[in-house]
Amino acid sequence: MQRAGKGKTPRRPKKPSNIEKDPVGVYCRIRPLGGEDEECCVEMISNSTIQLHAPDGLKANRNGEYKEMQYSFKKVFGIKTTQLELFEDVAKPLIEDLIHCKNGLLFTYGVTGSGKTYTMTGSPGEGGLLPRSLDMLFNSIGPFQAKRFVFKPDDKNGIEIQNQVDALLERQKRDSQQSVPKTPSSRQKVDPEFADMINPDEACKSESVDEDCCYSVFVTYIEIYNNYVYDLLEDAPFDPVRAKPPQSKILREDQNHNMYVAGCTEVEVKSTEEAFEVFWKGQKKRRIANTQLNRESSRSHSVFTVKLAQAPLDADGDHILQDKNQVNVSQLCLVDLAGSERTNRTRAEGSRLREAGNINQSLMTLRTCMEVLRENQMCGTNRMVPYRDSKVTHLFKNYFDGEGKVRMIVCVNPKADDYEETLLVMRFAEMTQEVEVARPVDRPICGLTPGRRQRNQAFKDELSRRLEDRGGPCNGENPVLLNQLIESLPPLPPCELSDPSDDQALPRLIEVLERRHRIRQMMTEQFNQTANTMKSMLQQFDSQLNAKETVVYDQRSKLGEKDKVIVNQRTEIERLEKKSKTLEYKIDILQKTTEMYEQDKRSLQQELEGREQRLQKELAERRRMEQRMQGVVTDTKLKWEKECERRVNAKQLEMQNKLWVKDEKLKQLKAIVTENSDPGSGPTEQPGKPERPSRERDRNIAQKRSASPPPLPGNVFKTRGGGQAVQFTDIETLKQECPTVPSRKRRSGSAEGPAQTDIENRAPMANTSSSHGYQKRRRP
Repeated sequence: MQRAGKGKTPRRPKKPSNIEKDPVGVYCRIRPLGGEDEECCVEMISNSTIQLHAPDGLKANRNGEYKEMQYSFKKVFGIKTTQLELFEDVAKPLIEDLIHCKNGLLFTYGVTGSGKTYTMTGSPGEGGLLPRSLDMLFNSIGPFQAKRFVFKPDDKNGIEIQNQVDALLERQKRDSQQSVPKTPSSRQKVDPEFADMINPDEACKSESVDEDCCYSVFVTYIEIYNNYVYDLLEDAPFDPVRAKPPQSKILREDQNHNMYVAGCTEVEVKSTEEAFEVFWKGQKKRRIANTQLNRESSRSHSVFTVKLAQAPLDADGDHILQDKNQVNVSQLCLVDLAGSERTNRTRAEGSRLREAGNINQSLMTLRTCMEVLRENQMCGTNRMVPYRDSKVTHLFKNYFDGEGKVRMIVCVNPKADDYEETLLVMRFAEMTQEVEVARPVDRPICGLTPGRRQRNQAFKDELSRRLEDRGGPCNGENPVLLNQLIESLPPLPPCELSDPSDDQALPRLIEVLERRHRIRQMMTEQFNQTANTMKSMLQQFDSQLNAKETVVYDQRSKLGEKDKVIVNQRTEIERLEKKSKTLEYKIDILQKTTEMYEQDKRSLQQELEGREQRLQKELAERRRMEQRMQGVVTDTKLKWEKECERRVNAKQLEMQNKLWVKDEKLKQLKAIVTENSDPGSGPTEQPGKPERPSRERDRNIAQKRSASPPPLPGNVFKTRGGGQAVQFTDIETLKQECPTVPSRKRRSGSAEGPAQTDIENRAPMANTSSSHGYQKRRRP
């Protein structure tokens, strides 16, 4: 999080939106293996979960184990799933929404050879999603389709309404062009291989079609090849000399911010056979090639768009309401994406290699867009989604940013060779399920009274019945009923006029004609009365029907609310189930992680115990070393105490010697003075003469020390060769001491002072040995 106090703009919080959103519906279909001896790496656990396990020979992960991955979908279709079951679960709700003016997108995704084209197109007798969707659409709106060219595309992704005259002229022009004989080479026929795609017993129909509207269906078919858009329904002029390559189309945005292919051919179709004939015409132009993985591999992304235009009838229920604002256009895109592939497996070269690179690049862009969308929706960010990096994502931009339903069918080939590619497909599918798309809203209902078509038809049927009962014509175009009406009038008298002034024949003829005129007026009045009565009855029935329809509408609205609640609860249950499965998966991962941590903990505890044991050993060794050092210190202390005692004794002896020397000098001086005073008397012994201290004690100590050598100042260790080595703990220096000063120097007064001073200065630091004349000094 960035702080606003540092001068940076804080992130704008995401505004709460009231738009209801639904996640992208992702389904999975597993195709059967090609042979019984092939290894299978995909297992269907339940109707919504599959499990992938690594095949034999694949490298293990860093822990040396193979991970078994589980993926959940909205529904999983096994190898025994029929095309009808897949259609009813996936595509049928999209056709229902298409009829109710809601957009939809359905695309297949997977590795090359996983069955995407088979799922979308199918085979004879096993029609895929596309032919079944067309069949259901025309079975539902067949009786309510408008005549051809009543709806007309405006080349801007919109639909206009033409009047009856312009539509009639367009139809006549088309009929005149079709009446021109064509060459056999240009004759378009339905391929016999795809003539019977759907079994009549498997036909589907929607029961919730608004009968008060007129419908018209337009189809387009494009392919995206090497990131260029080509129109597969475009009729380019044939040039036998120099064939002109197809021209690429550009993508544009209409006034409703919907993307469309500019200049794309839109064909109006009126039946399932005609629509599938148009599809197969474009399918023959689609680019396919033979690769190492698939005999007929799609080299482009194909998009078949079904556009449904509907407009309400007028108040009489006869013609379409001429108001462009009342026209609702919805479309369903059926997309067959090219399969992702690895060039080292397909061994593609040249143009095949470039095609594979563009296919993988467009699919990678699709993954990137899904990742950014999920991040923006889950984290509240506002990153730009890179739709324009690929034509596929740019074309379907309005489905993810706008409203509609998005369905994806992930096709999986369970063979072991596709394991790594299948893992990537599963990760993309798992991420796509977390992307949400705005739920399509219901279009506003026209303000006209419902049931107009039915009432108009009922009025026509009742009028015909009444006229039939009265013997009159129910339709001016029926000559039999007209003759019956003429015969019910008074017969004309037989007469021949030979003269204009005939007074007999003319009055009779005039009288008969007047009678006929009166009968006709009476019949007209009676007819008007009956019509007014019929209208009043119809108005009464209409009011009653409106009241009942209001009640039914209220009940339906309540039922719709209940259905919404049920749908929301089901969605919540699915979300909670998915969350529960995710949490169970996370719990398994956490349990495995906990076991790993427990193993690490036990190993660390063992290591800690080993280190503690080593530490205890080191502490015991240290205590032994301390005890040894204490013994050494004690020995050294005793040695120095003895040395100090010896030095003190030596100093005392030296001082006694000095005192004795002084006494001797004093005595000699006294004797000289006495002799000088009494020359006749000789020297006499004085009583109490002090004796010179004896040095026998020092000699005994020196002999003892020379007999036992002094201990070495260090520790003795044994060497590998069997000898001994000394580690010194103290360093001493030896210094030679001055020899004893001769007595003659002591006698002279000038030499006595320095010699005595030197002895006194060195005495505190002297360490005189009894057997050697060296002095030991401790090095600091």
